[in-house]
Amino acid sequence: MARNAEKAMTTLARWRAAKEVESGEKERRPYLASECGDLPRCEKFRLEIIREISKKVAQIQNAGLGEFRIRDLNDEINKLLREKRHWENQISSLGGPHYRRYGPKMFDAEGREVPGNRGYKYFGAAKDLPGVRELFEQDPPPPPRKSRAELMKDVDAEYYGYRDDEDGVLIPLEERIERAALQKAVQEWREKMARDGRIVDDEEEDEEIYPLSGPAREAAEDAKARAAVEDPHGLLAPKFTAHVPVPTQQDVQEALLRKRKQELLEKYAGGAN
Repeated sequence: MARNAEKAMTTLARWRAAKEVESGEKERRPYLASECGDLPRCEKFRLEIIREISKKVAQIQNAGLGEFRIRDLNDEINKLLREKRHWENQISSLGGPHYRRYGPKMFDAEGREVPGNRGYKYFGAAKDLPGVRELFEQDPPPPPRKSRAELMKDVDAEYYGYRDDEDGVLIPLEERIERAALQKAVQEWREKMARDGRIVDDEEEDEEIYPLSGPAREAAEDAKARAAVEDPHGLLAPKFTAHVPVPTQQDVQEALLRKRKQELLEKYAGGAN
């Protein structure tokens, strides 16, 4: 028994279809969708196109049709898809539903587009034709390069590193690395001095002039203990360089005593006069 597709291609079937159009039993679809101003007729023609696409999509699944027949069917399907979009636009302009916006995407999952060639799709056995399979295996085209103006939109103060210290993470890391580097440098220097036979003594701490008492003394001791753990050699402590002779506590006391004696002498001398 012949298939339905073969029956439709017989001379008798084509002759009957032509007679139906001539007698008015079957209305011929206008060539342009804009020529039809009746909404129900536009809906009817759209459904006719969908039925034709469905038939041809079913036919193109057969890989035994031959390369030329498969290519012709694929071209006809793409042509009908374009025609369907025109009728959907005409329906929308006449106040009908917006099929392209809200309707289901029919035949989109079955067709496949070649990268870089938008609009033309390959269905069924057409995707395995010679020359088409290689197109799908090619890499997609590279994205377009950004202009200089687009690149400069992302350049701000953070790009140049002015905001690196605001997160509170970088400074402690830098201090830790700096402390380790200083300790390593001092240790290497001490080892070098020991190899040369030189003795290096740590500087003795000066006696406190104004000793603390109570909670202030405890807080100071805690801070000193933490500093000793974090910086045992005192490398990160602030360094001060005196360019003039700095008096000791004893020199200050002697100067105050001399000043007091001078004031007393002046006072007695003024009373005697």
